[in-house]
Amino acid sequence: MSTTPIDVGERGTHLEGDVLRACVPAGPTVEAVELCLPGPGGERRVELGRSGDGWWRGSADGVAPGDPYGLRVHGPWEPGRGVRTNPAKFLVDPWTRRVEGSVTSLAAARAFDGTDPFSARPDHHDSAGSVPHGIVTVPLEPMTGARPGVPWPDTVIYETHVRDLTMRHPDVPEHLRGTYAGLGHPAVIDHLVGLGVTTLELLPVFAHADEPSLLSRGRTNHWGYSTLAYLAPQPRYASTPGREVEEFRAMVATLHAAGLEVVLDVVFNHTCEGGADGPSLSWRGLDAAGWYALDARGRDVDLTGCGNTLDAASPLVRSLVVDSLRHWVTTMGVDGFRFDLASTLGRPRGGGFDPSAPLLTDITSDPVLSTVKLIAEPWDATGEGYQVGGFGPAWAEWNGRFRDDVRDFWRGHGPLSAIVTRIAGSSDLYWPARTPAASVNFVTAHDGFTLADLVSYEHKHNEANGEQGRDGTDDNRSANHGVEGPTSDPAILALRDRQARNLLTTLLLSAGTPMLLGGDDLGHTQHGNNNAYCADDETSWRAWDSSELVDFIARALSLRRATPALRRTDFFYGRADTDPDDAAPDIAWLHPDGREFTEPDFHAHGRTLVVRVDAAPSLLLVLHSGDAPVDVLLPAAFGDAAWTPVLDAGTPGGAPETTDPLPAGEPLAVPAHTALVLRAVPS
Repeated sequence: MSTTPIDVGERGTHLEGDVLRACVPAGPTVEAVELCLPGPGGERRVELGRSGDGWWRGSADGVAPGDPYGLRVHGPWEPGRGVRTNPAKFLVDPWTRRVEGSVTSLAAARAFDGTDPFSARPDHHDSAGSVPHGIVTVPLEPMTGARPGVPWPDTVIYETHVRDLTMRHPDVPEHLRGTYAGLGHPAVIDHLVGLGVTTLELLPVFAHADEPSLLSRGRTNHWGYSTLAYLAPQPRYASTPGREVEEFRAMVATLHAAGLEVVLDVVFNHTCEGGADGPSLSWRGLDAAGWYALDARGRDVDLTGCGNTLDAASPLVRSLVVDSLRHWVTTMGVDGFRFDLASTLGRPRGGGFDPSAPLLTDITSDPVLSTVKLIAEPWDATGEGYQVGGFGPAWAEWNGRFRDDVRDFWRGHGPLSAIVTRIAGSSDLYWPARTPAASVNFVTAHDGFTLADLVSYEHKHNEANGEQGRDGTDDNRSANHGVEGPTSDPAILALRDRQARNLLTTLLLSAGTPMLLGGDDLGHTQHGNNNAYCADDETSWRAWDSSELVDFIARALSLRRATPALRRTDFFYGRADTDPDDAAPDIAWLHPDGREFTEPDFHAHGRTLVVRVDAAPSLLLVLHSGDAPVDVLLPAAFGDAAWTPVLDAGTPGGAPETTDPLPAGEPLAVPAHTALVLRAVPS
């Protein structure tokens, strides 16, 4: 992978000796822009000049690394046209590389006076000191260390939050818990490597600010999907204040040395400013119409459910997105990105989705970004935005249909064709332009139930979020197996544990790229909260006192690594891979009685599926979601003499009760709610 540094040009600010040079955008009606430098003697203001390209440029001397800075913009107040210029508001440079501070007064942060942001006058209270500000930084050399470069077919993703994973880790020193340095601690790395994951996908680490609705309730946006600065790491995750850039880079280098990739969850669909009634912290005060999708009345087009939508057609947005991504690859060392609500990036001005939209094309055609992992969350907050399978060849996608179909099978719903298609790599979505690896398979993610809760709750329990249970999805496709939530009933607990292992077996042995939710390996529960976005407490912090699933996951991933047929670079075809006359197809779908499926069988609502994967030696997956035991005839038609059990979801660690070869052509008694994997003994 290339790490050639990419010059992002003059945009933003850069330090040359003690001279700070600025180049910032502002709207066409703006009359003046000031670079502001707060200090002990008051705020020094340097007026910038408008260039022919519409950007404002200038410089200030006597500036040092660590100095605070911001912008003030002068001009008209015409909110009906999206013009919200207000020099009383201290604004963050969109290209800043460090930020400090938070919104301490929402009233001061709002640019409008009164309660109506469209008919009101501008507010004249100075927001400096009540809002975040940028910090002057020294330019850094690019990261040059070796990268893991894990091929897509070998990738196993572990989605986690920097803070959550280590806040309760007993072997991480207390002062490092919840930090970048804590995530790079040897105890954490040993755990991840031992599981067999290859790639960490981190919830947002860009500096963020809390939304007004949370500020009014005294809560925080714990997940961080509320971006304030797209080139700056979240300062809260530094163990030493002010060292977040250095600590992030050190974390990446440490993870790379252990063979682990780092992928960032990035939020280019909306910003922390919310709707028009929100604060004016950066983009809205600089040029609302130049950054956001607005309607004819100057109101925000909301495709995100967060109050605003960055306009994917805007040259400003396109420049910032590409500059940000390049910065995180070259300077910060990351290996790829997962794009939150990525459909908005393909909906210029809030219109229809186009996989060849300018911003998506900018990303995939960039010489640096085209070499890293690009993962789309292929939907937004609207029905039109649901685009699973709709992105171009350069993209992998979170496959929400995999999640739904696998959950349905193990709770006894849906036709067999659904689970068959997902196990085989979702060719209905990704063939012929992409490979099975484009399907990022998951059964749980940060957004929704944890695995422990998926098998313990039928309904969400989000009251602690303070939204009267209105937040979070109601489409959970979960089962509590007899009791809602905690129970001491040993039979229910045993069934829940078995079902969790059944779901993991299906996830980790299906074609595609598996993604685990961090904490599922530790049996973490959020007590039925399926939207813990504002829970910075033990609801979200992973407990490290349970390891029952660790061995099971490690065993399943070891089996995946040892079986190239599960890490295919093309789709299953139902015929021999190399020799058309070979009697053994690359995959065979079988009834419990041993016969192969015919077309009507795929559409039946069966509870048992037997899958033979042609490999060296072949694998047999037995998935039985029924409530009663079933006999499964071990197949002999393809030259298999016997079958040896290698993974059993009925045992805590996955080790089969016996590894004695079982003769082909003989029945195998399969308990209710069980996934089994056997390996062929060739004749």
